[in-house]
Amino acid sequence: MPRLAGKTAIVTGGARGIGKHYSQALAAEGARVMIADIADGRALAEDIAGRHGANSVASVTFDISDENAVKALVEETIKRFGQIDVLVNNAALYSVLKPRPFNEWDPELWDRVMAINVRGSYLMVRHVAPHMMARRSGKIINIGSGTPYKGVPHMLPYVVSKGAILAFTRALSRELGDYGIAVNSLSPGFILSETGLENKGHVEEERIPVRNSRAFKRDAYPEDLLGALVFLASSDSDFVTGQSLVVDGGSVNN
Repeated sequence: MPRLAGKTAIVTGGARGIGKHYSQALAAEGARVMIADIADGRALAEDIAGRHGANSVASVTFDISDENAVKALVEETIKRFGQIDVLVNNAALYSVLKPRPFNEWDPELWDRVMAINVRGSYLMVRHVAPHMMARRSGKIINIGSGTPYKGVPHMLPYVVSKGAILAFTRALSRELGDYGIAVNSLSPGFILSETGLENKGHVEEERIPVRNSRAFKRDAYPEDLLGALVFLASSDSDFVTGQSLVVDGGSVNN
């Protein structure tokens, strides 16, 4: 039996890039998936529906930094599927960011990164968690990054935002533990996804050094993250909370 049969998952940023792979993997394990993204997820939803059935998926276009949009997304998910069991806080501003020295980040761009990467994750939890608390179960998976562990230069607001996600996960797990809700982070290393490859400057600067820093000397792809994602979403991780699972081929260990 699929490990997520009967479960409903929201994947923010789930229409493209690594998020698309998250949406597909959860659906393949039996979850009903709400794809929530600022990009249009209808084509992906149609593909998933063709593979797993019309009631396996829906999509909503929204801005995660807009609280009214978040509330509408959560209400639509409950209306469509009746429950929310898994939240994957994946939406983040990354691929359009150009590496630069610390003092060249405009405050307006800094604030936008924080609004999407940190505030957005909080808004999702603020409106999803009450539904999980009422049922006394749920899995919240905050997508972090290996960058805060290593202090990656020239991407300061992104690295800071992902460091905040690690702290967010640890503190939130203490508040939601009494309700049986697991809160964990999945922290990828440098992943060659279609959206990541759009940021050519960052790819050129990081790809070879990161590969050389790994215990496994190869590039990483979205497929490398999916086993960890399903583990954190399923009953296999029912006694795991407040943790960050780093999936980077051993780079952080070096």
